Amino acid sequence: MKPMRLAYAVLGLTFAGLGIWVVVAQQTSWWQLVVFALAPDVTLLFGFRPGLQRGQLDPRAVPAYNAVHRFWAPAVLVGIALALQAPPWIAAGLAWCAHIAFDRSLGFGLRTPEGFQRG
Repeated sequence: MKPMRLAYAVLGLTFAGLGIWVVVAQQTSWWQLVVFALAPDVTLLFGFRPGLQRGQLDPRAVPAYNAVHRFWAPAVLVGIALALQAPPWIAAGLAWCAHIAFDRSLGFGLRTPEGFQRG
């Protein structure tokens, strides 16, 4: 395994563990954790259509896919949730970060405008 992929896997495990810890320690709802762990891949549903090459995402879905697969948005969510002392939303942001990190550890990064994985 490449060192960066391993680092992303460790980061993903860390974010996931922290998110679970927040839910358990704060005795808060868990649905945000689950939804935000899965939600970024909803953009993939809009990226499938006949005529695309193997591994290609429809170019119309690329901006949304890339937007939800960057770390800044969940980091902002975690920061705001920390400031507002909202544990469920802290867990949500951590789950979103974990999703992104796990994707990167598996080699799924951002997409080119044509819909292919960036090299």
